Amino acid sequence: MLASIYNFFSSIHNRISLLLKALLILGAVFLFIAGQYQAVVETLLILCITFMPLVLDARLQVKIPYEFETLAILFAYLSLFLGEVLDFYNRFWWWDIVLHISSGFLLGITGFLLVYVLNEDKKINFDLSPFFIALFAFMFAMGFGGIWEIFEFSLDELFGLNMQKSGLQDTMWDLIVDAIGALFISILGYRFLLTKESDSFLERWIDKFIVANPKMFSKTGSHDSGKHDS
Repeated sequence: MLASIYNFFSSIHNRISLLLKALLILGAVFLFIAGQYQAVVETLLILCITFMPLVLDARLQVKIPYEFETLAILFAYLSLFLGEVLDFYNRFWWWDIVLHISSGFLLGITGFLLVYVLNEDKKINFDLSPFFIALFAFMFAMGFGGIWEIFEFSLDELFGLNMQKSGLQDTMWDLIVDAIGALFISILGYRFLLTKESDSFLERWIDKFIVANPKMFSKTGSHDSGKHDS
């Protein structure tokens, strides 16, 4: 039963991923016909980003939980293609807010998973408290948020773009919204570490990541990873 449910949602992920990639290809074709060659290059770069999970699997044998992969591909499509290429950031005032909260959410999960699995690995002499793991997740998300803002500023200065929109005010609000998303995940992760709730989506993703990547961790059975066969 659990295996069939997993296959069902995995199939949905594959269809979503295929649909978004097809939309990006069609978008690149129409942009090329319209003579928007810079947008074509940006769209093709976004398309390459959506293949990163496959590259990680093929080159490094790192398998990403399909839930996280789906969210990451969807985020790349919404933020980079719809946001930057099709100018949704200027068309809808709330687009930037939603996407930055989502980025804080995704980066917070990434930071939490990273430090959690390191903390569970017997090869590494880590014994971090739940508070520090949650703090690392928050700072990890904020660090990447800051790097992105530097990237936007650099492109604006070097190539005369307008990625920062209103300048300093846009940058500060982006970081504040990033912090909201990251803080949500950090609090959720902190509560999970204290209570070990069996229905936490973080626990399921952690277990799936460890079970799918046994070569990366000597403690593959930690945290009862075999109990979630979904």
